[in-house]
Amino acid sequence: ENLISLRAIVCAIRVTQSPASLGASLGDTVSITCRASQSVSSELAWYQQQPGTAPKLLIHAASTLQSGVPSQFRGSGSGTDFTLTISGLQTEDVRTYYCQQ
Repeated sequence: ENLISLRAIVCAIRVTQSPASLGASLGDTVSITCRASQSVSSELAWYQQQPGTAPKLLIHAASTLQSGVPSQFRGSGSGTDFTLTISGLQTEDVRTYYCQQ
């Protein structure tokens, strides 16, 4: 079994993201959760970043996929609890992911 890891970091004040890291296998479906200390309605974005490059916007308004981003990425949630789900994990998905309100 080939294990790869996804790392999640906290980006915005009063936002808690979990897990901090996780192990997964190629083809898996994985989820990263972001919780705000107070309601942010649907004003939440998810980014992907690899070392040495600028962050790439994946999802905005909690669930709207940015143009050109594959449908394996899905955002859900509203209010204080949000989730980024990545289906069919691929090697190129091994990046840092973070949320921002």
